[in-house]
Amino acid sequence: MSNAPLLEIRGLNAWYGESHVLHGVDLDIREGETVTLLGRNGAGKTTTLRAIMGILRRREGVIRLRGKDLIGLPLHKVAQAGIGYVPEERGIFASLNVAENLMLPPNVAESGMSLDEIYTLFPNLHERRSSQGTKLSGGEQQMLAIARILRTGARIILLDEPTEGLAPVIVQRIGDVLVALKKRGMTILLVEQNFRFARKVADRFYLMEDGRMVNSFPGHELDARMDELHEVLGV
Repeated sequence: MSNAPLLEIRGLNAWYGESHVLHGVDLDIREGETVTLLGRNGAGKTTTLRAIMGILRRREGVIRLRGKDLIGLPLHKVAQAGIGYVPEERGIFASLNVAENLMLPPNVAESGMSLDEIYTLFPNLHERRSSQGTKLSGGEQQMLAIARILRTGARIILLDEPTEGLAPVIVQRIGDVLVALKKRGMTILLVEQNFRFARKVADRFYLMEDGRMVNSFPGHELDARMDELHEVLGV
């Protein structure tokens, strides 16, 4: 793992209309790392992901991927640069089956996983490959949303609340998938409220409050900081 950041964010400000929602956010992710954003609802975690992707168009600051500034690029150009986004709502097309959903996004690199590799990682998707999006469980939809990005060849995945509302056995499965992706060298920026889940996969944590980064620490310090986190996060 290189010490130089793969993704470097400096002084990121963003707005929803006239509302100033991100205030000077600084964030680094090195290649192969999994970094988790923690914070209360409304702290700016999802907004940070949307600003990185260019979904949130009014933004200022620096967003560099391998030294290339992305701040002025539209969403499709950010995706082509190798950043994939899995939103909390998953974005599965109900009228398409699993295989069609998988093939929908264009490739951004030749390094994308093959369908065989994806079905090995997500065997239940192979079983359900002819099922429409509406027929999938929440856990299957989440796995499909992740798998769809892996097929494109994106090297960084922005993953928003992947375990929200899912049964513990499915949460465990998604955790296993993220560990497997780490072993493949995938870089992941994760928004997650489930500490137990995040502890297993995160190399580092950032803590957000009111659209600002207020702290960061390595994953092995999570247990020692639980009192601080409970106070800040209100959990």
